[in-house]
Amino acid sequence: MIKLLLTSNGVANQSIYNALVGLLSKPIAECKALFIPTAIYPFPNGAYYAWQAMFGNKKSALADLGWKSVGVLELTALQSIERSIWAPSVEEADALLVWGGDPLYLSYWMQQSGLADLLLSSSRHLVYVGVSAGSMAATHIIGETYSNLTNASHNTLASEDMVFDTPQGQISRTFVTAYGAGLVDFSIIPHLYGVEHPDTSETNAKIWASKIPAPTYAIDDQSALKVVNGVAEIVSEGNWKLFNV
Repeated sequence: MIKLLLTSNGVANQSIYNALVGLLSKPIAECKALFIPTAIYPFPNGAYYAWQAMFGNKKSALADLGWKSVGVLELTALQSIERSIWAPSVEEADALLVWGGDPLYLSYWMQQSGLADLLLSSSRHLVYVGVSAGSMAATHIIGETYSNLTNASHNTLASEDMVFDTPQGQISRTFVTAYGAGLVDFSIIPHLYGVEHPDTSETNAKIWASKIPAPTYAIDDQSALKVVNGVAEIVSEGNWKLFNV
């Protein structure tokens, strides 16, 4: 069974780094990693942000942690490639580094590409490291807010218009629920109290979580969830909340 480290903002502190080292079966310098940038492409300048993340020009480390090797796995390409060609790369990897962006878009391509099925059936001790949308897409049910639904994928279950209070005033969002890859049985709201995410205050997170039919962790950028054998453990040097329990 795969192990998971589901973060809001990557390996942002020593506690999250230690958790990652503990999940791996050998030192990072001896581990192969595959970086998945797919979720970021629906955003303006997505290709630029994917490059920045792969080459370590972000606040928190991920691809630049000193891995033995790092490859790029683009999920939208996998349907056009024989499974026998790309699957061995996943099976040989020690870690999947799944970057953020649009969680619905990412979860759709995880399922369409066959990666989700491969991960669910894998008996290897692979470590799935999610960042923001990369963490959300690993769950069974995703809850996300959108200012528009241009990039919403075909696995949308429901949507409704909502208004959130923020320090800048009220903002309107469409709240969407959708199926994720189903690697864990809880949901995640990343970037709790995030300056760039004004709809993720604790008050708004509680409203958000009430729309999700699963236990839901709201985690800030200094927090993560470590999952081994289906059991989740909080790793945090910041703030987090658990709703719907």
